[in-house]
Amino acid sequence: MASETHTSTEYIKHHLQNLTFGELPDGSLGLAQTPEQAKAMGFWAINVDTIAVSFILGAIFLYLFAKIAKSATLSVPAGGQNFVEMIIEFIDDSVRGSFTGRNPLVAPLALTIFIWIFLMNLMDLVPIDYLPGLATVLGLPFLKVVPTTDPNATFGMSIAVFVLVIYYSIKVKGAAGFAGELALQPFSSTNPVIKGIFIPINLFLEGVNLIAKPISLSLRLFGNMYAGEMIFILLAIMGGSFAAASMGGSSVLFGTQILLSLAWAIFHILIITLQAFIFMTLTIVYLDMAHQEHH
Repeated sequence: MASETHTSTEYIKHHLQNLTFGELPDGSLGLAQTPEQAKAMGFWAINVDTIAVSFILGAIFLYLFAKIAKSATLSVPAGGQNFVEMIIEFIDDSVRGSFTGRNPLVAPLALTIFIWIFLMNLMDLVPIDYLPGLATVLGLPFLKVVPTTDPNATFGMSIAVFVLVIYYSIKVKGAAGFAGELALQPFSSTNPVIKGIFIPINLFLEGVNLIAKPISLSLRLFGNMYAGEMIFILLAIMGGSFAAASMGGSSVLFGTQILLSLAWAIFHILIITLQAFIFMTLTIVYLDMAHQEHH
């Protein structure tokens, strides 16, 4: 039983470990061969799989949309054009419903965020052992194919949104107007002494509220996708145990995983789409708040 627990633990650790590049114990640069080596690499380590998968999915998104846009017709649209037009209309309705300002960047940004995050989340539906197994054959020690289960990716996107919010807040309201929003609300007074007392309190409250936006945006996406991946990993362990017990080997492991994961995958499609939609909607709302004089 202890051996089985140990094997399951190692299996979980292997699938939750990124392919990490950084400084090895001997001082050279290379890929970490164990989770301990990856942890020892510290802050400056690079999760190669997160970056690679994100860029590949981004390139696929740009290629497909550009190809369909070039072949678009005004007569009878093909299936691909219908699909893209449906997505664009959905994004357009979302932007019109949540963004009251005028900024040509918001709609393309919302489209990019929604499709890119959806594609990254969609990788969670690939059977858990397929791509890591292929990576092992190619000599790679680890491969984590869902970028949104890496907090570095989700924090990177949320920080980019946060930078845009700060930029447009200062651009639209001016530095003094933005500082006034932080210092003069929610508490205010016509009495100069009381107003001076309220300023540090307002700065603290509004500062916490401002910083909480990218943190909550990131952790919401990361937490939901990480939990979903953990369930797929546990289902894979159950599938492996069933295959070993019933067939005496791992020849039916992949097929068993698919059967056990099917019900969860159907439900998880909703989570995948919903998390992409929530991230996009909150981005639009935060940018709308940055374009308003008061919020």
